[in-house]
Amino acid sequence: MERCEVCFRHCVLSEGQRGFCGARICSGGEVIPENYGRITSLALDPIEKKPLHRFHPGSYILSVGSYGCNLRCPFCQNSEISWSDTAFSYRDRAQTVTPEFLAAAAEQHRENGSIGIAFTYNEPLIGYEFVRDTARLIHEKGMVNVLVSNGTAELPVLRELEPYIDAMNIDLKGFSERYYGKTLGGDLAAVKEFISRAVQFCHVELTTLIVPGENDSEDEMRALTEWVASLKDGSGKVIGRSIPLHVSRFFPRFRMTDRPPTDVGLVYRLADIARERLDYVYTGNC
Repeated sequence: MERCEVCFRHCVLSEGQRGFCGARICSGGEVIPENYGRITSLALDPIEKKPLHRFHPGSYILSVGSYGCNLRCPFCQNSEISWSDTAFSYRDRAQTVTPEFLAAAAEQHRENGSIGIAFTYNEPLIGYEFVRDTARLIHEKGMVNVLVSNGTAELPVLRELEPYIDAMNIDLKGFSERYYGKTLGGDLAAVKEFISRAVQFCHVELTTLIVPGENDSEDEMRALTEWVASLKDGSGKVIGRSIPLHVSRFFPRFRMTDRPPTDVGLVYRLADIARERLDYVYTGNC
């Protein structure tokens, strides 16, 4: 039996067994990323789609995704590659590429305005080894690396990536342990710890999807933004007010179709509350 150390779940796996994420497996007496280099999605996106609004605005970035996730968000917009019953069929259907291939592809898209690679679509940190190996090559080419993540990884994983990641958009999906644990299958404390470290070494923007009846109260938004505003950089200076927050509108999908889209007025009202403590607040999906 071997223990996976990537996220708070610490799955204990027997030989040949996959972890909760569906992408890490015990093989040869160690836990390895079965999805290493297994690509399900590749697209040239505007940087604002990540979303990143204050990192090289107006540029494009080559977005790449694999399969698997260590959360269970019932409204997942990429469920076909994350955690649905069909997601893990991509183990056999995904195209296998090397870090060298992706780095060369990113460089080819420079003429189209691309600045590097974004690791996104599924949860990239469950296969952090491929992110690390590719990101190192991207830096050697003078380009940038973006990580779009749920922030549910242990700090040693983040430390391995620190030299290579230039920007992140991290989901801060809500601000209650109940919501993270019961609805998302996650751990709020782990995400807060991850964000607190990430802002010390790279550009970070946060996204909160407002789900009716779950995380849509004014009190929760005030608590969330008060915490964000208190975050510090690596020197101990409080920089939280300058961290961008994207407040996004929910639409029913996947396994959460029992409620309407978030009221646009509510999204705007919560964004105004966020602006009481944060300098850069954006609304999305409105």
